[in-house]
Amino acid sequence: MQVIDFIAAYGPWSWIVAGIVLLALEVVGSGGFLLWMGVAGIVTGLIVLVHPIDWPLQWLVFGVLSLVAIALWLRWQRGKVVQSDRPYLNRRADRFTGQEAMLEEPIVDGFGRLVLDDTVWRVAGPNLPAGVKVRITGNNGAVLHVVAA
Repeated sequence: MQVIDFIAAYGPWSWIVAGIVLLALEVVGSGGFLLWMGVAGIVTGLIVLVHPIDWPLQWLVFGVLSLVAIALWLRWQRGKVVQSDRPYLNRRADRFTGQEAMLEEPIVDGFGRLVLDDTVWRVAGPNLPAGVKVRITGNNGAVLHVVAA
């Protein structure tokens, strides 16, 4: 009941201060939810400042504003496509698909090796002698799939 007494005593300023506290907590631990609850608290305080309403309705306004703001924010976040400036950062082998290179070691029993950039890669494909030009068609983890070019 102390929260209700506090809201009754300070009115709209309690909502504005609570909103600012929620915004400050959002800075400490990000996640987005406290941001929108803080905004809802400040807006609730401004509404009560302009048009005084009883505390149960104040809580209802705060709750509805919080839920609507969080739902809209989640919908916007999930619909946003993030374009990376380095799309193959954690998928190094994918960036070699379509490139051609020379076999460093022959492919025997389906496996061999080739050098790309500064890395020796294991390759899988048909048996081919060393020095043959191959085209990379895909990968399975760190094993590149090749065919004769």
